[in-house]
Amino acid sequence: MADELKILSGRAHPQLAQKIAEYRHIPLGHCSLASFADGECNVSIEENVRGTDCFIVQPTCPPVNDNLMELLTITDALRRASARRITAVLSYYGYARQDRKVEPRVPITARLVADLITAAGVNRVLAIDLHTGQIQGFFNIPVDNLFATPVLLPYFQERARGGELVVISPDPGGVERARAFAKRLDANIAIADKRRPHANESVVMHIVGDVKGKQSLIVDDIVDTAGTLAGVSEALKDAGATHIYACATHGLLSGDAGQRIMASPIEELVVTDSIAIPKEKVFPKLKILSVAELLGEAILRIHNETSVSNLFV
Repeated sequence: MADELKILSGRAHPQLAQKIAEYRHIPLGHCSLASFADGECNVSIEENVRGTDCFIVQPTCPPVNDNLMELLTITDALRRASARRITAVLSYYGYARQDRKVEPRVPITARLVADLITAAGVNRVLAIDLHTGQIQGFFNIPVDNLFATPVLLPYFQERARGGELVVISPDPGGVERARAFAKRLDANIAIADKRRPHANESVVMHIVGDVKGKQSLIVDDIVDTAGTLAGVSEALKDAGATHIYACATHGLLSGDAGQRIMASPIEELVVTDSIAIPKEKVFPKLKILSVAELLGEAILRIHNETSVSNLFV
């Protein structure tokens, strides 16, 4: 029993958990998930997990508070059932954008969530594209922060052959991500000079770099309201870019994000299935790639106590 691997799923993204289990050729663990009449989580582990290595696939995406609480509840149930090790597979880490104090009297909720997850009994975290690398330091347990680059990069390597490509960072904070992408595509980079007067609101001033007559690929980690992507794409069009594409790891697509992308010069938005995207949010310009194999490979290596480092492309 000590070497047994179990993959369990919360209600946030059962499709991803099923894909991972199929990739690893094992059945999903039996876990009963429901809610009491007042909305409280009702969790029951329906099989013996004593001494097992358990992986909970539960991105804390919207409804973030419900999914976070369900993750904590499943963790507590596994801990009390004597699981040997509990790994939270957070393909999306909610509250990550509140990772520092930007004004007086505001919380650092990225740290608060890390404390909650640790206190619940999680022994290890497996994440994909945390909003900032410093979030790893908020945990006092091991954190493997994978990048979605191995999933997204091959798709755009074909695009790069169709003409000169420039990788665009939508803000100065994303330059490192854009540079890593551009290096592997043998492309130059440019930066959008953006101001954010309020949360979920941005104003793109101009593009720093040469994009005239070139294909442009905007690289970001999260697409929420898509205001930034739409604004950057308009600025790229005004600067003379020929074809404009965009990619991001996490497709939150809140509110009218789909309509904004459809009305923008962006020809295609590529995201991963780190978050479950409901059918009503899918639109013609959207392409979804799966991170199931990437996570499945990482889970196997963690379980076997072998290196995960060569998955960091």
